[in-house]
Parts: sequence; structure tokens; C-alpha cells
Amino acid sequence: MSTQETGLPPTWEVRHSNSKNLPYYFNASTKESRWEPPPGTDPEKIKTYMALHHSTAANPSSYSMGHSDKDGKIRAAHLLVKHRDSRRPSSWKEPEITRSKEEALGILRGYEKRIRGGELSLGDLATSESDCSSARKKGDLGFFGHGDMQKEFEQAAFALKPGEVSGVVNTASGVHLIERYVNSRKLDGDHRFRP
Repeated sequence: MSTQETGLPPTWEVRHSNSKNLPYYFNASTKESRWEPPPGTDPEKIKTYMALHHSTAANPSSYSMGHSDKDGKIRAAHLLVKHRDSRRPSSWKEPEITRSKEEALGILRGYEKRIRGGELSLGDLATSESDCSSARKKGDLGFFGHGDMQKEFEQAAFALKPGEVSGVVNTASGVHLIERYVNSRKLDGDHRFRP
């Protein structure tokens, strides 16, 4: 991996966290590590590099299938668009996010239109467009229960019927679309769900 390929500044590289099963950025000189690209990263190059080398389909077998709606946990995916007023205005593809909240909403509504029109699934769009590191897992957040997520996110996710995609959800992290999984499993190749 070269800095020309990744768009990272010299001495920075992409590594993989075994504990989180996600890539992160590491400076070999200073030993600094971070989840978001360092300042000076070329946003287009890192976005392309990460999509090619660090995106994987959500793997249902990587989660315990013992969880279900009965034990109070659900499984969902999301697509996050951050803006300059987000609590951390940076992401795996952009070291500094400068768009306004209105611009973020416009972008997310465009994604929502494509999802509802059947052009792409939320997971497929999340892989390249989500500002959350869960993009590498098609937006899959795994199982979570009450109190595990920000209040607005949790309320929206738990209010969804299995297989349903939310409208725009605002949190301190940015603006989201959320998809609740059916019976906690993906069932067919185009990432639509059935009971």
C-alpha cells in the first residue's frame, strides 16, 4: 500500500483492528492511531482505496444468531451523513467535513429516493457513502438493545417494522437512514428482507 494509492500523508497507513474488525489509520513514525483519516488525506483517493480493499458484505454468521427481538435486542443497519455541526465532523473518507446540515439532509434525501426507488439497497449505498465506519459492513450495526444507541436513533430503530427503512433521523452524529433487519438475518442476495 503506497501513499499514492491511499491518498494518506507520508508515514500514515491503513491497518486492521482485530478487536473491532475494522480498518484504522496508523502513523508508523509517531505510533498515533485514529479511526478517521489524518489531516492532509486526499478524500477521493482514500474513499476509493477503502471501498476496494476494506468493504465487506455484512456477514450474518459473524454475529451470534442467539439474539432475537425476544431478548430485547434488534439488528439494524444505517447510512450516516455527517455535517460540520456533527459531534465529530470527520469520517473514514473525509478528514474534515465542512458541509452544512442542510447540505447533508439534501444528500441523504437523494440516497433515500434511490433506496425507495429500488435502484440500490441501503447496504450497497452505505458501503461507499456512509460517514460511519460501519460502511465496511454495509452499515450493519449488529445487535443492540435499549440504551445502547443515541436516544433519537434508538427510538427510530425500535419503531421500525422488520424490513422497513426509516425516514431521516437526526442525532448529534449527523443524519441517518436506518434499516431494521427481519429476524436478524439477511435472506437474499439483493439485500431485501422477508419475514
